[in-house]
Amino acid sequence: MNEKRLLVAVFGVAVAAVISYVAYRFIAALTVSVFLYYSTRRFFKYLGKLRLPRRVRAVTVISFLAVPLVLLLSYTVVLVVVEVREFVTEYPVVDIAAENVPWFEGMGGLPELTAAGLFDAYQSGQLDPFIDFATQNATFLTETLSSFLLNLLIVMVVTYYLLIDGDRIRGWLLRFDDDAIVREYLEAVDRELEAVLFGNLLNVIAVSIIAIVAYTGYNAMVPVGARVPYPALAGALTGIASLIPVVGMKIVYVPLGGIAALPGFLESNPQLAVYVVGFVLVAVVVVDTIPDLILRPYFSGETTHVGLLMLAYIFGPVVFGFHGLFLAPILLVVGLTFADTALPRLLGADPDEGLPRDQLRLDDF
Repeated sequence: MNEKRLLVAVFGVAVAAVISYVAYRFIAALTVSVFLYYSTRRFFKYLGKLRLPRRVRAVTVISFLAVPLVLLLSYTVVLVVVEVREFVTEYPVVDIAAENVPWFEGMGGLPELTAAGLFDAYQSGQLDPFIDFATQNATFLTETLSSFLLNLLIVMVVTYYLLIDGDRIRGWLLRFDDDAIVREYLEAVDRELEAVLFGNLLNVIAVSIIAIVAYTGYNAMVPVGARVPYPALAGALTGIASLIPVVGMKIVYVPLGGIAALPGFLESNPQLAVYVVGFVLVAVVVVDTIPDLILRPYFSGETTHVGLLMLAYIFGPVVFGFHGLFLAPILLVVGLTFADTALPRLLGADPDEGLPRDQLRLDDF
């Protein structure tokens, strides 16, 4: 009997090692999946009030999350391409670049962004620098694109099945209960992860709305030459950028300030610089600082310390890479909840310690 148990244990350890290796290889995709699961689970449960099937609810949640994000990023790329082309057409950027960068030699300008314009540019050899670059880096570009699509597929599939089978996974974990310690710990972790990660989603939405209102109000009060382009789009991107630690929203509103200052610089009109400085102050105070001081404490979870959570967002990408932005807060919640719930019980502390003396306990009934 002992030999059979030993054989089963060895087999289980081998299977666990293989699964752990696979999970480590795709740790970024799995981390983002857990992040999205807890961020959207309340919305998934809310749709249950409409008596929709679980699969329909899961597809709806992922669609509401993925489709707007893809459309927003695609729209941003298209606008950037169009605006850059208009800027290059108006100013001799290509000629200046061709004199200093050999890669731009032979380019007389950017082709028309139409099928006929691109075909004519290809026939005339105007696209040869781009084709040569793509050919020389074909392996790298292919591997990067394939890896991105594979990880994106994993994120969608894992998030979908976590939404559908999350309760089943939770029930399986609770089978390993020991004197209710495991149940208490897992339920506490589950609640806190949902509170923290759902709070991040609410923070993105709130910052986006505040940024859109601030940018639109700024444009309504300044001359045309000092306005920021596409305030609604810029506000939405500012909200998404709020997830990034340290730099955060600055990667959006700082370039916006530069773009708003560009017409005044090109037209030698220093008076417009005053409005641009005003825009930067509005972005720093109204969009960046005030929401961070007022909203983040409400969105940071029930027990997790706001300062520790901010440090997790800062140190996570430094230690683990980009996916550490999502992994570090999860590890923080798991660790703090263990220290708060399971560890005292394991060390022999009275689970009723800290309760008021007049608080009724289960044994009293």
